[in-house]
Amino acid sequence: MNYKRYLLSATLLLTLATGCNDIDGLDGLLASQRPILTDDLVNPIGMSVAPNGRVWVSETGTGGNDGRVSVVAGTGQVYPVFTGFQSDLRPDGEVTGIGHVLYRDGILYILGGYSGKLYRVDVSAYRLGDPARPASSLTSEDIGSYVLSQNLSDPIDSNLYNMTFGPDGSLYITDAGANAIIRRDKDNGTLSVFARFPNINPQTQPVPTGIVHDGSRFLVSLLTGFPFTTGAAKIMQVSNSGVVSDYRTGFTTLTDIALSANKAPVVTQLAEFVFQPPTNVGFQPKTGAVRNEAGTVLLGGLERPTDIERISGSTYYVLSNGDGTIRRVTF
Repeated sequence: MNYKRYLLSATLLLTLATGCNDIDGLDGLLASQRPILTDDLVNPIGMSVAPNGRVWVSETGTGGNDGRVSVVAGTGQVYPVFTGFQSDLRPDGEVTGIGHVLYRDGILYILGGYSGKLYRVDVSAYRLGDPARPASSLTSEDIGSYVLSQNLSDPIDSNLYNMTFGPDGSLYITDAGANAIIRRDKDNGTLSVFARFPNINPQTQPVPTGIVHDGSRFLVSLLTGFPFTTGAAKIMQVSNSGVVSDYRTGFTTLTDIALSANKAPVVTQLAEFVFQPPTNVGFQPKTGAVRNEAGTVLLGGLERPTDIERISGSTYYVLSNGDGTIRRVTF
């Protein structure tokens, strides 16, 4: 699919042609002028914005073990940084593989999704245009085997999906297969089951996706499993001791959660699902949305959004898996 390109001014082109390889100071300015930062991503799933304005993105690829992690500069240029992550094409046409990424203090945390791996990579010295490195060269930790050993789901499953840091500095990982939060201790890397999410009903699993900490508790978005019933998804709250309860209900297929400037949750809705066999089964195009905690649509007509990050004030980046875009929006 071809997407509209945004032209840069002659002055900017001259600056890029004659300037140094790193353009940190320029990245934020350019990004602020582009309603669509990029449309060149391949099945993106997660993103994390660094202080210099660059966006680290995980892309699941096309199903041929071509998952990758890239950096998107303020120009909109996409730079592959780590390539060759597991990427599988399912019979239903869905591509699965890499999970979300998280940048903090020069370290990039990468979740391997179904592979069960956690990568922690020092990217502090990375410069735009550096040669991409194969994922096989990265050191990883096996989180998935621990999750599977805990027998948390029926059938037993694990899909390391998203993560955040808790108030104790430890890493908290949502496992969309095990329907749990896994805690990785900041000091020694010890793993533990921090919280488990109950089924929506006897036939429908919760499928936790996004996770944030609002200063007093964790807030977690639920996708829900098949048949992805309208109104069945929730925002859950999890206390600092791991107690789980409903926070807001009545949502549909939630994929991520961010906090507004006043700590109110903002969520992404993947799409509306229709089950009318044999001809009409699946997620409907352009039914993705961004909603506030009351369920009000802040932005509609999106193509399967999977991540939202607040970058300043009331301005956010929204990542859409369906059309490979990062969109800049203000609510």
